[in-house]
Amino acid sequence: MKLILYSKPGCHLCEGLQEKLTQVQSVSIDLEIRDITTRDDWFQAYQYEIPVLIWQRDRPDSPPALIPLPRLSPRAGVAQLEALLQKALAAA
Repeated sequence: MKLILYSKPGCHLCEGLQEKLTQVQSVSIDLEIRDITTRDDWFQAYQYEIPVLIWQRDRPDSPPALIPLPRLSPRAGVAQLEALLQKALAAA
């Protein structure tokens, strides 16, 4: 599962989500971190929303689908994050 995490330096919510993503074991994750301060279009889109987690679902005959995943509470545990990811995969 290819995930994109929109983040910025010093964002504790972003760091917490990134740490939880590294602990997920039930889903294989390829994680790309995008620092919104490096591109103006990312900054404009996500400056008030980070952390934003996007599933990049590859499709054989067309460009990848970029599917925003629901935002979890910062207090959500790894098990809740795994459940969210499994639900997304099941709905695909």
